[in-house]
Amino acid sequence: MDFLNIGHEVLSVDKLVEKVKAPNCGAVSVFIGTTRNNFNQLEVSTLYYEAYEQMALKSLKEICAEVRAKWPAIENIAISHRLGEVGVGEMSVILAISSPHRSDSIAAISFTMDQLKSKVPIWKKEVYCSADKAEWKENKECKWASSQ
Repeated sequence: MDFLNIGHEVLSVDKLVEKVKAPNCGAVSVFIGTTRNNFNQLEVSTLYYEAYEQMALKSLKEICAEVRAKWPAIENIAISHRLGEVGVGEMSVILAISSPHRSDSIAAISFTMDQLKSKVPIWKKEVYCSADKAEWKENKECKWASSQ
């Protein structure tokens, strides 16, 4: 099953892990993305995320289908991405994937995160501590970024 969420609520690793656990699975792999306090020697104070939610959820569903095609043994996939302000050290994205054996879920986690960054319409604004500076960031993996 796929459990997909995009919203403003604080993320919970425990809740996502509980969603993907299954009696036939010996592996649950997790990735947690957090806000770091720096970028290119600038001190980051916070991030703001925005999304075209309906399109983002559609893209996430397509990614889940790709994962299942590549790793048929995958049981459950949970993806939760936070919107709004996400402070330094806070979680912005969590992926949890279960499978009978670890190799599938570990590989699927990396693939899923790469696909999320390249295909899902979620945008990030970095706010820096110095001089009220802020910048909308483009994922280097983003497919539409290289087409301009």
